[in-house]
Amino acid sequence: MISTVGKRHDRQPPIAPGLEILDWADIPALVDLEEILFPGDSPWTWQMFAGELEAGHFYVVHRDQDGAIDGYAGLAITGDEAEVHTIGVRPAAQGAGLGRKLLRQLISAAGDRRMLLEVRTDNDAAIGLYASEGFTRVGIRRRYYQPSGADAYTMARPK
Repeated sequence: MISTVGKRHDRQPPIAPGLEILDWADIPALVDLEEILFPGDSPWTWQMFAGELEAGHFYVVHRDQDGAIDGYAGLAITGDEAEVHTIGVRPAAQGAGLGRKLLRQLISAAGDRRMLLEVRTDNDAAIGLYASEGFTRVGIRRRYYQPSGADAYTMARPK
């Protein structure tokens, strides 16, 4: 059992209304959402999310009116760069701007750092969202997602 709450950044950005910092108790709900959102690839496990919190990475969640998590996003900050590790929105909540809200929270947390992310080449909605927030394609990673073998674009947002 992990006994710490994880490291937190000294300069944590203000959290947008409706979002909360991820808590250890929320991890099982994220694991369930991962299985719904990424069935053809390797969904994140409890251990993976716990490792992210233990490392002090920045994670936020959004809850629906019943208190269930319907969206989440995570970011790792290292020096001059920030890497989006994940953004997920429950299918029933997609198309209402929650993904944009989560992404903008990560952009705020990144501050003036260059941001990077990977996105499936066939995920037109996510690619469009990222492009509308200033990300551009800078490369491709062949067979990045496993076990499906789907390719990913690497996208970057300058400082």
